[in-house]
Amino acid sequence: MKRIVLWVMSTVTALVLLFGYHTSTSSQASAGAESSAVAPVTGSSDTGTTSSGSTAGATSAPSDGSSSSSSSTSSSSGTAASTTVTGDAADTRWGPVQVQLTVSNGSITDVSVVEYPDNNGKDQQINTRALPILIQETLDAQGDSIDAVSGATVTSDGYLESLQSALDKAGL
Repeated sequence: MKRIVLWVMSTVTALVLLFGYHTSTSSQASAGAESSAVAPVTGSSDTGTTSSGSTAGATSAPSDGSSSSSSSTSSSSGTAASTTVTGDAADTRWGPVQVQLTVSNGSITDVSVVEYPDNNGKDQQINTRALPILIQETLDAQGDSIDAVSGATVTSDGYLESLQSALDKAGL
């Protein structure tokens, strides 16, 4: 009788532990990352200003997987011209990474990551944390002298490769 009670209690305990375990792919863990990983990640060094002009000739990443380079010039209030340059897509182990820069008067005013790995919850989690850091470091350094983000080495390497391509195209 004691063996049967012990066996039933062990089985119940094992089932509770098995069904109570939450994996990293649970809907609660990926819900926050999924909503922010859908749109391209952008950053801007403009603080406290509003733009009164619009960008002429907006650019986007091609859907056929090929990389593109584009430039557009616009003026805000007619004083400063800015150029938008898209770097070549850097193929990484987890997917392509492509950076777009906005340059005004020889300085980087905005950085966007138009393409990056977001195929699963882990990619979304890593890039939601890493890309804003890389963007802010680029704006602070005004170039490619930035460090890789710990835990996002593959994305960081792809970001740096595409960033260098965009800087070369912008003449910086």
